[in-house]
Amino acid sequence: MPSGDVLVLIDESGRVIEWGRPAEELFGWSAEEAVGQSVTALMREVAADGERRGESFSHSAAVLVKPVLRGTSVLWQMFAAGDTMSGQDVAVLKAAFTHSPVGLHVLDNQLRVVRMSTATGGPHDAPVRHLLGKHFTEACGLADPEQETAVAQRVLESGEPVVNRLVRRIKAPSQPTRRFHSVCYFRLEDSVGNVVGLVASTLDVTERENAQNRLAVLDAVRSRVGHRLNVMDVCRELVEAVVPAFAGIADVSVVEDVVRGEDPPLVPVQRDVPLRRAAFQGRIAGHPLEVVRPLPAGTPFSDVLSDLRPRLVVIEEDSSWLAADPARADVIRRSGANSLIVAPLALRGHVLGVVSFYRHQQEDPFEEEDVAVASAVCAHAALCIDNARQFMREWIIARTVQRRLLPHQPATHATVEISQLHLPAPEGGGAWSDAIALPGARTALIVGDVAGQGIAAAITMGLLRTAIHTLAALDLQADELLARLGDTVARLVAARATLPPTDPLNREPLTARCIIAIYDPVELTCTIARAGLPEPVAVFPDGTSASLPIPPGPQLAETGNAPFPATTVDLPEGSTLAMGTATLADAVLAPSGPLRPLLDDASAGPLPDLSDNIAHALTGGYRTGEAQMLLARTKALPQDRVLTHALPADPEAAPLARAAARRQLEAWGVDEETAFTTELIVSELVGNAVRYGTPPLQLRLILERMLTCEVSDTATSAPQVKHARTIDETGRGLFIIASVADQWGTRYQTAGKTVWAEQPAGVSAERRNGAGRPA
Repeated sequence: MPSGDVLVLIDESGRVIEWGRPAEELFGWSAEEAVGQSVTALMREVAADGERRGESFSHSAAVLVKPVLRGTSVLWQMFAAGDTMSGQDVAVLKAAFTHSPVGLHVLDNQLRVVRMSTATGGPHDAPVRHLLGKHFTEACGLADPEQETAVAQRVLESGEPVVNRLVRRIKAPSQPTRRFHSVCYFRLEDSVGNVVGLVASTLDVTERENAQNRLAVLDAVRSRVGHRLNVMDVCRELVEAVVPAFAGIADVSVVEDVVRGEDPPLVPVQRDVPLRRAAFQGRIAGHPLEVVRPLPAGTPFSDVLSDLRPRLVVIEEDSSWLAADPARADVIRRSGANSLIVAPLALRGHVLGVVSFYRHQQEDPFEEEDVAVASAVCAHAALCIDNARQFMREWIIARTVQRRLLPHQPATHATVEISQLHLPAPEGGGAWSDAIALPGARTALIVGDVAGQGIAAAITMGLLRTAIHTLAALDLQADELLARLGDTVARLVAARATLPPTDPLNREPLTARCIIAIYDPVELTCTIARAGLPEPVAVFPDGTSASLPIPPGPQLAETGNAPFPATTVDLPEGSTLAMGTATLADAVLAPSGPLRPLLDDASAGPLPDLSDNIAHALTGGYRTGEAQMLLARTKALPQDRVLTHALPADPEAAPLARAAARRQLEAWGVDEETAFTTELIVSELVGNAVRYGTPPLQLRLILERMLTCEVSDTATSAPQVKHARTIDETGRGLFIIASVADQWGTRYQTAGKTVWAEQPAGVSAERRNGAGRPA
């Protein structure tokens, strides 16, 4: 006889209500004879018949008895077990249902409990006998019965088991927290494949899940907090990492001095030390940030700042400390918080701030184990905040240094209109631009960039900017200026190499880039040389634009003996020259750059508006660092401001030059004292050229912000100031010029040189800007 076949079905009163064919074959009684009789009396009769025939029923077959539900009644099924159930099998099942920590629930097709283990019990410690016949979600106390019923029903229909499903149980009044259970579902089938129910196992994994959740919170804080180098940003990273994974609400307050990058106070903190609410996240809307105030005394928050000991606080309506801090008490009441952990942000005995973690009524209250988690979270956050504080302090110093070293307002030049665009990087940098007035109404236009960030880059930028101002006074050409500036950078590199190995500057390479353009408003030309920076762009008065083909030179720290080739280009009046750092190369200066059309419109409107438009566009993500751009719109020096006069290479040159100068000075309205000085300078410069120079000779007077006298010849010899003795008849020319002129110098061209001297114009602005006819 096959094992597992149903023999008999017995009702609650013990009477047979079904008698299967296997029972007829086993016991010899028909269904008509057995149904309706007491099973006890029937088995007694079966045993008596066996004794009369000399048989023992107990040795003929083994049977199993199993309770089943039908409606609201419990019936009993009797199965023929054959020889599949040994004594050991029965012992295993008995142990599993009585001693195993895993809760076992045998369910019928309606998901009602037929049998369950006695070791784990039901919800709220209900006796097992009271749970038989109930739906398994009620018997197990599951928090989401509808969802679990759907899962169990799918297993019942498909036969696909569900293993280690994490569910919550309903919190009992005596339990402080909800419990987590790992649930598994398996379908039960009889020997012929009929579905007879499910087995559902449950295991309490609350401690395991809590431990894993705490570790996950610490991992999240360590991976997500500290990526930014701003105190307020780090605080926002902290609250985003812990809400809602660890707390429903998180509130971070930081000592105000720390926000400004200053040193944090020592413990204990004085009561009047102000703290700024730096970050807040949670279920309360409209909670104001940036509030600065001292923490009221007599609260857990002020207590934490006194001894740096974190505190777990159970929040109750009659908590006395709530009255000491009405603003925070209002937040707590509106949030429905049930518990609070207050932990300090501290490092090496210095207080950076305090963090408050809240859990509200929909969450389990904090436990003592959570205090250690909060302390570890705050320890990591404190280290990140202190790093940000130190960076901010250096950043503030670097920005201050850079701001002081850069020109506050660009100088006004009569022959060129200037507009500067500077977009600093968050960490600071060493980019700058300048417009330096040169003799002869010329202007040096400069853009430079020192690689790196912080104080070191800002100071190096200041050194190079000072150096180039000093070199510009020597009236060097653009390529010579870059070569001398490269020498300065090489000396700075050598000085860094002598620093101790532990000095950060020793490990930080020094590289600098620069582009210099010298604009001449008389010739309407621009001589340009560049070291590492992109090609400049010229936008002409007719609206066309072009990248100027200036040969690239090496970066200033890589010069060696490499030259910086200079190129002279024509720039008609009204042209706009754009020079910028490498961060603008792809977006603005490149012909196919997305912002190049903005630059191409340079001839259409004021330069400040163009700078603003480019700046607004660059904030959309077209740059990755500090950006510096110089825009210069050219103007021509009016012809009546320039006198050009060719001179013979003989002693008659000086009288002719003085006469020509006198006529022009009268036309310009120059006062007598300035006119006398100018004639003296002209006479000495021409005399020196006749004596030591090579023809042809040329005199040029230029009236702009200064009155400039220039004498050119084709010799390359450099004039020198000599201190003549009283008996010498010559040798005092340049000494006299150096005494009466504001400044003088020599400028070398491709063929020859120009010796020049400058002095105040000695004419009113009205006359200087008005009509003056050339002599």
